[in-house]
Amino acid sequence: MTPKELIKFVKDKNIKIIDLRFVDLPGLWQHFAITVSELNEDMFEEGVGFDGSSIRGFQKIQESDMLLIPDAASAFVDPFTTVPTLDIICNVKDPVTLQPYSRDPRYIAQKAENYLKSTGIGDTVYFGPEPEFFVLDDIRFDQSYNYGYYYLDSAEGFWNSGREEKPNLGYKPRYKEGYFPVQPMDSLQDIRSEMVLALEEMGVRVEVHHHEVSTAGQCEIDMRFDSLTSMGDKLLKYKYVVKNVARKHGKTATLMPKPIFQDNGSGMHVHQSIWKGSKNVFFEAGGYADLSKAAIYYIGGVIKHASALLAFCAPTTNSYRRLVPGYEAPINLIYSQRNRSACVRIPAYSRSEKSKRLEVRFPDSSCNGYLAFSAMLMAGLDGIQNKIVPPDPIDKDLYDLEPEEKAHVKSTPGSLEEVLNSLEADHEFLLKGDVFTKDVIETWLDYKRTKEVDAIRLRPHPYEFALYYDI
Repeated sequence: MTPKELIKFVKDKNIKIIDLRFVDLPGLWQHFAITVSELNEDMFEEGVGFDGSSIRGFQKIQESDMLLIPDAASAFVDPFTTVPTLDIICNVKDPVTLQPYSRDPRYIAQKAENYLKSTGIGDTVYFGPEPEFFVLDDIRFDQSYNYGYYYLDSAEGFWNSGREEKPNLGYKPRYKEGYFPVQPMDSLQDIRSEMVLALEEMGVRVEVHHHEVSTAGQCEIDMRFDSLTSMGDKLLKYKYVVKNVARKHGKTATLMPKPIFQDNGSGMHVHQSIWKGSKNVFFEAGGYADLSKAAIYYIGGVIKHASALLAFCAPTTNSYRRLVPGYEAPINLIYSQRNRSACVRIPAYSRSEKSKRLEVRFPDSSCNGYLAFSAMLMAGLDGIQNKIVPPDPIDKDLYDLEPEEKAHVKSTPGSLEEVLNSLEADHEFLLKGDVFTKDVIETWLDYKRTKEVDAIRLRPHPYEFALYYDI
């Protein structure tokens, strides 16, 4: 919609509240609301002022004033509010220079799309993420000077198979056997269907939903592919829907990568392809998996820069509880036509030019989609521009390789601290086209190190008491 069309829509639908949304640097949607009497066409040019000093990764207190510029085309009716509300996604501007704000993740995504066009490699990049999440029945956590704990529970959890539930009806997925069972074993079918319908009502096309591997309420809903910035918008809608539908049913949803010990974690495999006009740049019949040279080089860029990419694609300390051997985690820095433990997979069912794509498997749903998608694109473009050839593909079971073969396969780093160090050392490819700026990289590194790495490093872990209390 244009601003004029949007204003007419608001009147026709009897909308009462306009909710203005933007995203902080780590990736959480922020908002404030105005009444419809404040809505006018000038707002879409001049913006609405707000205080940016309390927003994570944004301004300092002495330079806190900022502007939100609503994007009329992004508007959607909120399905969760009692009062009729229209949500509008916004970009952020500096009120002094009137320039787009360099730390606005949505602006970074828009710059990445423009940079792709400027290279001549393609016109559009498509992303199709597959976010996974847990729907739980109870979550408690706390930390203080003299204690620290978490406790979670799910009616589906196999640890409750012997609990008195008056009555306990069984049908709890065994550990690592939650993939695809029908009801009543899958107790979340209707909740996921409700999530899907809410997403489609908000303009997010969905392809499939199902229960995932973990015993305790692990789910996956896959969105239809879309262009980079639009998919960044849709990932935020996705998280909003998942959390609110779960809460409506008296449950809680989390997209953290590894909430449950010794069971599968939640990833977000990301399918991607570049198109130039009506041609899929990644397709060429006859090569390995019918991939073009450009696609192979793109993979080479992703693998070369994987350690740095992880700082945006798996950006939490908890992400590295998931990226470990033995839980189908894609820790191996190789590509493969079918192997799911490879960090890049070529889906075997993507045989035609229309469907040919690659799937980067190490991201997880804790990421800021605008930043993660942009970073992967920039790494892939660097690979194409510099003709970076990846290691040869491996189609064997990577966990069963002989030691001498395994020694040649590099793995993803084991901690957030390591990948932040990698980003600090390897980020020139992100600066091309001014897509990411040095200020964004430095702010990200500082925030993650002080607010997350140090926060975890400095606190005693509950299991340390089991290991060391009696020494």
